[in-house]
Amino acid sequence: MGAKYKKILLKISGEALAGDKKFGLDEETLATISQSIKEVADMGVEISIVVGGGNFWRGRSGQNMDRTRADHMGMLATTINALALCSALENCGVDTRVQTGIEMREIAEPYIRGRAIRHLQKGRVVIFGCGTGRPFMSTDTAAALRAVEIEADIILLAKKVDAVYDSDPHLNPNAKKFDALSFNDILGKELGVMDSTAASMCRDNNMPILVFGLDDPHNIVRAVKGERIGTLVTKSGTRD
Repeated sequence: MGAKYKKILLKISGEALAGDKKFGLDEETLATISQSIKEVADMGVEISIVVGGGNFWRGRSGQNMDRTRADHMGMLATTINALALCSALENCGVDTRVQTGIEMREIAEPYIRGRAIRHLQKGRVVIFGCGTGRPFMSTDTAAALRAVEIEADIILLAKKVDAVYDSDPHLNPNAKKFDALSFNDILGKELGVMDSTAASMCRDNNMPILVFGLDDPHNIVRAVKGERIGTLVTKSGTRD
């Protein structure tokens, strides 16, 4: 089975890069995820990635800190993860570029939409760090924004759980799993898929989202091939 999507935005949480360690970076996890990304790249798919920073810091962690400064610290955490993932991808032979929403020229390219699109056209994986580069915005919002800007076919939202449920499946064994949802379902039912700003941006720009589990990194390949995994969020709320 070939690729269903030709251009994707993959959102990976910082926690996913920590593996079982829960904090920091796990090299084996980075390598495994990178191998799956390489497999997708070898299919000719244009791949961009937004990484979170929760394995090091979250803006809301600074309870007694100015929110803007705390968010800037979180952006730096995402840059650490972007560089680590870049290195792991390069070890797999994947040509990769890191672009950041806050300029740090000695470390990465500044985010420039046209340059990012050109990298993708040349077969390079582009990793976006620093979120949107603005405080009070989550990396979910960054994923939605970058996906719309580069005209991706879909956002692949890799999470700890394998789909969207009506309640926490770790706490409720009878939690209902959704095969498909609409953007209005996500916003109205407050299902916690992504923050409301990101969900609204996807709805307003008709950007579909596939939510799936990263417990098996090969799910990235399955998602790109269009296999029926996770929960698909669309305007219509259906898979068809």
